[in-house]
Amino acid sequence: MWKTVPVSRDGAYPGDFMLQNVSYPHVKLGQESPGVSFRGHLRSLPKLTEITSSSHASHGNHKENSPFLNSSEASKGGDYYDKNLALFEEELDIRPKVSSLLGKLVNYTNLTQGVKEHEEAENTDGSKKKVSKSPSMGTLMGVYLPCMQNIFGVILFLRLTWMVGMAGVLQSFLIVLLCCCCTMLTTISMSAIATNGVVPAGGSYFMISRSLGPEFGGAVGLCFYLGTTFAGAMYILGAIEILLTYIVPQAAIFYPSGAHDASSAMLNNMRVYGTVFLILMAVVVFVGVKYVNKFASLFLACVVISILSIYAGAIKSIFDPPEFPICMLGNRTLIRDQFDVCAKTIVKDNITVASKLWENFCHNTNLTTENCDEYFLLNNVTEIAGIPGAASGILKDNLWSNYLEKGEILEKAHHPSVDVAGQKSNFHLYVLSDISTSFMVLVGIFFPSVTGIMAGSNRSGDLKDAQKSIPVGTILAIVTTSLVYFSCVLLFGACIEGVVLRDKYGDAVNKNLVVGTLSWPSPWVIVIGSFFSTCGAGLQSLTGAPRLLQAIAKDNIIPFLWVFGHGKANGEPTWALLLTALIAELGILIASLDMVAPILSMFFLMCYLFVNLACAVQTLLRTPNWRPRFKYYHWALSFLGMSICLALMFISSWYYALVAMLIAGMIYKYIEYQGAEKEWGDGIRGLSLSAARYALLRLEEGPPHTKNWRPQLLVLLKLDEDLHVKYPRLLTFASQLKAGKGLTIIGSVIQGNFLETYGEAQAAEQTIKNMMDIEKVKGFCQVVVANKVREGIAHLIQSCGLGGMKHNTVVLGWPYGWRQSEDPRSWKTFIGTVRCTTAAHLALLVPKNVSFYPSNHERYNEGNIDVWWIVHDGGMLMLLPFLLKQHKVWRKCKMRIFTVAQMDDNSIQMKKDLATFLYQLRIEAEVEVVEMHNSDISAYTYERTLMMEQRSQMLRQMRLTKTEREREAQLVKDRHSIARLESLYSDEEDEGDTVPENIQMTWTKEKCDAEKRNRGSAVGSFRDLISIKPNQSNVRRMHTAVKLNEVIVNRSHDARLVLLNMPGPPKNTDGDENYMEFLEVLTEGLERVLLVRGGGREVITIYS
Repeated sequence: MWKTVPVSRDGAYPGDFMLQNVSYPHVKLGQESPGVSFRGHLRSLPKLTEITSSSHASHGNHKENSPFLNSSEASKGGDYYDKNLALFEEELDIRPKVSSLLGKLVNYTNLTQGVKEHEEAENTDGSKKKVSKSPSMGTLMGVYLPCMQNIFGVILFLRLTWMVGMAGVLQSFLIVLLCCCCTMLTTISMSAIATNGVVPAGGSYFMISRSLGPEFGGAVGLCFYLGTTFAGAMYILGAIEILLTYIVPQAAIFYPSGAHDASSAMLNNMRVYGTVFLILMAVVVFVGVKYVNKFASLFLACVVISILSIYAGAIKSIFDPPEFPICMLGNRTLIRDQFDVCAKTIVKDNITVASKLWENFCHNTNLTTENCDEYFLLNNVTEIAGIPGAASGILKDNLWSNYLEKGEILEKAHHPSVDVAGQKSNFHLYVLSDISTSFMVLVGIFFPSVTGIMAGSNRSGDLKDAQKSIPVGTILAIVTTSLVYFSCVLLFGACIEGVVLRDKYGDAVNKNLVVGTLSWPSPWVIVIGSFFSTCGAGLQSLTGAPRLLQAIAKDNIIPFLWVFGHGKANGEPTWALLLTALIAELGILIASLDMVAPILSMFFLMCYLFVNLACAVQTLLRTPNWRPRFKYYHWALSFLGMSICLALMFISSWYYALVAMLIAGMIYKYIEYQGAEKEWGDGIRGLSLSAARYALLRLEEGPPHTKNWRPQLLVLLKLDEDLHVKYPRLLTFASQLKAGKGLTIIGSVIQGNFLETYGEAQAAEQTIKNMMDIEKVKGFCQVVVANKVREGIAHLIQSCGLGGMKHNTVVLGWPYGWRQSEDPRSWKTFIGTVRCTTAAHLALLVPKNVSFYPSNHERYNEGNIDVWWIVHDGGMLMLLPFLLKQHKVWRKCKMRIFTVAQMDDNSIQMKKDLATFLYQLRIEAEVEVVEMHNSDISAYTYERTLMMEQRSQMLRQMRLTKTEREREAQLVKDRHSIARLESLYSDEEDEGDTVPENIQMTWTKEKCDAEKRNRGSAVGSFRDLISIKPNQSNVRRMHTAVKLNEVIVNRSHDARLVLLNMPGPPKNTDGDENYMEFLEVLTEGLERVLLVRGGGREVITIYS
């Protein structure tokens, strides 16, 4: 053997060791020894440290015939050779050294989510690639600012003033609080998940899918993708609204043909310009992401400057409010751009003439009142300040809500007016509400302005310390944006007149952006700033959404999305970008910002709901791997966040919520049935495990009640030499009997040594699982390796199942060809199994002629299932046909129950009682009572019994003579094994290893004489067989079998299936072979027979 000895030689380091060949008798020179295998095995061992700069060609090429390994070679092979780990050297290829594992983990770099590599790929143009830099972004640049940029968006500039006007300051506070609480709680959950290990690029999708499994991950990932895509559409619509309403209204293509067509013309303009913008943005994204990233800081600067200008304007309004007068007719607000002077008449050259306003309402210029609008005549025209300023006390008027229906005129409460309707044809001159508003509608429209909290986790690959930066940066961003929203709500309510706040498009203030009227130094600061920020946000959505889709496609959990995993040479998701643009176009065709916002609210809320669920599930399960660095989370907070998300979904739009849930549910079910199998160590698997454990512990409390009893099957399968299932119809029968319900365990035994045949057992298990899939058997598979098949089956019967989920019924195949076989092991194993099931109080089903049983594709449109109820065995015979009839193969078969009456039984009363019993059992079946007359034992029965006994005696003699010959050969071969004679005729020998048939023997005169004597005695014993008399007990049993068989064949020869009580094996094992013969006689002439033996307990009851 090899051992290590210290060497001290020039050039050797102190403490070096070398291998010395001591002795290895059975290893030839040049052959690998089992102890030290340099070739192949050690070559695969992981490196401990990088000792040499390049791998040496000499590794693993040491010849075994060179007995010594010198120190230079030892130092060369230092990666593979470690004197301290000799005990583990054979396992190092599958269990690496700790140092090598740590080295790999430290060198693990988490590349960015795609942007940087794409930029570099484009910059290098396929030439020499740059060395990828390690992630270097901090909390401020990597998380805080991106989150701020994503959260602040179009809603702040275009809809927040309108929301404050409609809902009032108090309800607006509530809306902002609800939405911000939702995102804050989600951020806490997200921080816990993001800091529980390394989150690669993919952000929220990766977190959810790895926490909740591929089904939830795919469904929520696609929801998040759709949300991001519709967000892109919303930002584009916002940009177009700013462009066409406030920057260049002259650019409109469609103009209203009449006074009431303004909204439809505007929608058409939005559709055309939105599509153009979408194409341009998609082209920019396609050409290069680097341009989007370069302009990101510019877009953020626009947002910050715009917000600062609002604060500056609010402060300035305290002492110097801006001049934005509003013209009121009575208490109604007028559209300012329809006239120049806010008065009914004007004095021109000392002459009072009709103003433009008079012309609009009276349709004349001569100041006659015949055609004038009644409301116009009775009410005065007044001018009020649009921006009274923070010191004006307008806040108390704006505290309460003022919701309007679609088409309602904006009125100022408590303003003097005469209440008459006026002409409807003049309503276009007033500022009208364009949609019906309510608290719920406003929640749906506002929620997108708090989304964007995932921006930090989405770029986790770029962060220096993602586990620290993501929670801190995201929470700070939410706190900042929430404070901005709360302060803006307060400032808008305190500075701006209520009717101006409710004026969505600034019609009352001469088509100015309402928030712009408050800003300082000019409304254009906000108009230009908001335009650029919305364009930037739209570009970022169109950049992020395709990458998310690409990540889902590359995970291969949704097969039909695989095409979107491909892209340009540098990895740009071209196909995903095309699909994103098409979906965004759907949003643009809706054309209304107020209609698109609730759609993306739904998808984002769905995503946030599942982030909270993921955190709650992981926390409650206490998974060993759940160790977040972020400690300030709790399952109750996650559940609260989840509840708020769910509430917000239904508050904002219950029908959109149902549609979003339906979409997510369909994706979930699709992935469940069609998707690739993925094991990501997710929480749902953990939840299933916990639920299963809880249920099993509950089941353990006691045996099931008779009402809950159902056959939990252990199907014992036989495999052939190639490990294929010998009788696959056993599985078919099991699937038909279970109809998809209850427990099914498929068991099989492989003969041999476990250490040697483990691979075979794995292969057999896989074969059985494939067959189970084909036959649609839902259950478990267990393959046992045992020295003897009978022992293996006994182990399966004893140990299969877990707790209360144990089998109560064994399905066993019939040993075909047992009569023709000289080897008795097959039928002995069969009878041994019958005895085992009886001892374990399990029911037993033996389908005979199982190859004639129907497949799952066949249908019996007619025919009978016949039950021969000879002895009561717990009611199994009644229950089994009922269960079989649940399956489509047997559904149309009728059930007939036959019972046997003896001479002293009242057969008429028996039939009535049986019919009543079946009625109470709620089982529909025909009832027949067959009378068995006491007849004499026929000559046929006697002869059949005699033949049976002669055959078994003859086979025993043949086996004995054969065994004696083999034993003689063994004795000649090994004279010292006299002790083995004791087990010469034991049962062990029948099942032991068979001795090779061709035996070399040395014959002597004594041996020859002994052999002649043996042959003579054998011939004598064969003569004795002729004069044998049959055992009376066997004759009686044979008589029963023959008579019953006659009756059964007579009545049930055309039945689709015959169910029959299986008689128990004899207590004396000497009669085992006769028992097999009785069963054969009993079932002779029947095509499909199911022998049933109960487990000793009632399985069916008449009580409810």
